[in-house]
Amino acid sequence: MTSPALAHQTAYGRMYSRKIDGLPEVPSITTVIGQASMSLDGWIGHMAATAVTQDDRLAAAVGNAAKLRTVARDASSAAEAYRNSAAERGDRVHTYCEQVALRALGRPHTAAEAREALLEKDEGGFASRFDDWWDQYRVEPIAAEVTIWNHTVGYAGTLDLVARIGGRLCLIDYKTKGTDRDGRVKALDPKVVMQLAAGYKAEEIVVDATAGTWEEWPHGKDPMLLGVAVGETEVRTMMAAPEVLPAYWSRFFALRRVWESGMKVAEAGVPLRPVGPPPAPAP
Repeated sequence: MTSPALAHQTAYGRMYSRKIDGLPEVPSITTVIGQASMSLDGWIGHMAATAVTQDDRLAAAVGNAAKLRTVARDASSAAEAYRNSAAERGDRVHTYCEQVALRALGRPHTAAEAREALLEKDEGGFASRFDDWWDQYRVEPIAAEVTIWNHTVGYAGTLDLVARIGGRLCLIDYKTKGTDRDGRVKALDPKVVMQLAAGYKAEEIVVDATAGTWEEWPHGKDPMLLGVAVGETEVRTMMAAPEVLPAYWSRFFALRRVWESGMKVAEAGVPLRPVGPPPAPAP
């Protein structure tokens, strides 16, 4: 079911097409949720300050303006470097999780290579803890990396895993998380509930991305929605509480309208035009 070529990065965020090389038609789930992004100014400042205090060149730079500028310049990009590193790590962990599911489904996989990629970065704990979780929860995969579409609202996205756990159909979203000072995996952001709610409203799944063939959502209408925080020390499984889903779906629906209004504003043209002074009065 994996079909990354259906997703395109556009001026309006990540969007999906109905087939490979098709025109982008609807925003991705993450693009819609991203309309609610909060300012990261405080975190960026913290990362920069931390980078300065931990820079081995700081002592030698004191009193030397040129060296201090170099330290400050490098520190200013610390947040971006950290974010990029975390994103790359998340991709490696997600790849491993997907390959484990494909292996369990009897499909071609590269699970060994994906594990090795983690080991090369000293991230083998993520793979080991995920393996423990998979065995403890007795996961029965149905489909991995499932691309879904919702025509009614207008969005698409990819579900990490559809599986049965304890006899119950589950839609699962993995989040790679760091570890806190107590050795516990960090908590999931509640926004994952919006992501799961959007997946719950899937109307179609892709069958053949090249031909652009889709079929009606075949996996039932009453799944359990699980956010799975994958860390180096443990994996935590959290269920989206059914009673909150209407509120989170409403929030997602509103953000979809925000995205659309932003697109219309961007396409509307130049918003402000210069106006000269009125003609001078006749003498």
